[in-house]
Amino acid sequence: MNLTEKDKPKISVIVSTYNAEEWLKKVLWGFNQQIFKNFEVVIADDGSKPATKDLIDEFSKKVFFPIVHVWQDDDGFQKSRILNKAVLACRAEYIIMTDGDCIPRDDFVQVHYINKKPGYFISGGYYMLPMNISKLISLEDIEKQLCFNINWLKKKGIPQTFKNNKLTANGIISKFLNWITPTNASWNGHNSSGWKKDIMNVNGFDERMQYGGQDRELGERLFNFGIKSKQLRYSAVCVHLDHKRGYKTPESIAKNLRIRKKTKSEKRVWTYYGITK
Repeated sequence: MNLTEKDKPKISVIVSTYNAEEWLKKVLWGFNQQIFKNFEVVIADDGSKPATKDLIDEFSKKVFFPIVHVWQDDDGFQKSRILNKAVLACRAEYIIMTDGDCIPRDDFVQVHYINKKPGYFISGGYYMLPMNISKLISLEDIEKQLCFNINWLKKKGIPQTFKNNKLTANGIISKFLNWITPTNASWNGHNSSGWKKDIMNVNGFDERMQYGGQDRELGERLFNFGIKSKQLRYSAVCVHLDHKRGYKTPESIAKNLRIRKKTKSEKRVWTYYGITK
């Protein structure tokens, strides 16, 4: 289908998921509260059972944005592969990537949109919630943005720590905290954005990589290609719902570290195991 420029969304948001309907429901409801409206959501589904498709079909009727469901057979943890398929499905020139366990604040898409810049990708952060609060957040709490309200969270048992600034900082304070943060502005799968053409120019994700830094490796090739990064971890805000990580193995971590080491030492920009085989 050939879309005119007028019909194309300004932003494509890729949301990765795998058999986590309870969390995905909250994330999609978070996107339904966005101030910036001109976007589509592309769900990168790494082999979920039919319940996920049923949820997406149900939510497609309730939300204002179009949802594209990109699915592949369950073949173990193959997030890199499904993300590459999702990138190809994106209709916008600019892509935000996040996970199906990260509820976006109502200005999430807007912050990425107004800060995008040719030659750069954006690196955002997240605020990790414990399991008990992850479960009790209702769709109404998301509508009222209570899950981003530090006083509401404190009443539920969140301690007072420096990371609370991620939820409370705004304006000049968030700009200052973005500037001084010691964390590298790397490509973070839960909250990053960049130009589709830049991702295509480095051939997307390396599909040999399973859990453990496959998002960072994409960012490292983007750096080698000459793309710079902007740190927005105190501005582009999402809350991260808790979950188990059964797919995290020492073998996958070690294998990915070897690939990343080569990417860095050989200054690689292209992977032969990406979108184009």
